[in-house]
Amino acid sequence: MTTFLKTERDGAVLTLTMNQPETRNALTGNTAVEEFVQACAAITLDTSIRCVIVTGAGPVFSSGGNVKDMQRFFTQDLSPEVIREEYRNGIQRIPKALFNLDVPVICAVNGAAIGAGLDLTCMCDIRIASDTATFAESFVRVGIVPGDGGAWLLPRAVGMAKASEMAFTGEALTAAEALACGLVSRVVAPDQLMAEARKLADKIAANPGAVMRMTKRLLREGENSSLESLLELSASYQAIAHKTADHKEAVMAFVEKRKPVFKG
Repeated sequence: MTTFLKTERDGAVLTLTMNQPETRNALTGNTAVEEFVQACAAITLDTSIRCVIVTGAGPVFSSGGNVKDMQRFFTQDLSPEVIREEYRNGIQRIPKALFNLDVPVICAVNGAAIGAGLDLTCMCDIRIASDTATFAESFVRVGIVPGDGGAWLLPRAVGMAKASEMAFTGEALTAAEALACGLVSRVVAPDQLMAEARKLADKIAANPGAVMRMTKRLLREGENSSLESLLELSASYQAIAHKTADHKEAVMAFVEKRKPVFKG
């Protein structure tokens, strides 16, 4: 079996491409989970990476779970306890790794994002879509629930009412509909998708990496923390930020009326 993720590094930007178009970039029945977890661990340790782009090869972004592989749940003698542990130690490791990554992540959605494929987009910070992309929280249509955290992720992207509509009907949204409900922030022509994602990634990567990671962590913590707790964490992070070389460089560049040169 081929490697699931193709990794490309260009400066401070790392691109992760799901590269199994023959399976429509399915996230189960292969090495996708392990590769995503390993990639996120490596990104966390490499402080020179300032932005990540996630996309898919071929006409489909990701079909989510491999439906053919699901036949084993009723053809094999698997107890509910065994299946539960398979989810815990399998696909649920992706949101724990990707959603919690401190580096900003742009999702360039090149085609259909179905089921866990849609939820994968919601694990990223920013979503840009090709105008041919579609989005469906389609678990109900194959008789299962969102087992990868979609019931937590999707409402945070589009609100509870829209997430409920998507999850209860399983119907797909067009790229234009996804833009209208805030699931994606922009829609572009297919041949402009990666260029647009890279343009945005370069804008992000131009900023100090350490401060960028702390900023993302504050945004993540702010989704579930009280204002008081977030203010305390912000004060601690700010104390760290004020002592970084990049902060000094930014201030001196402003005073000296020149472009800053950040070194991390």
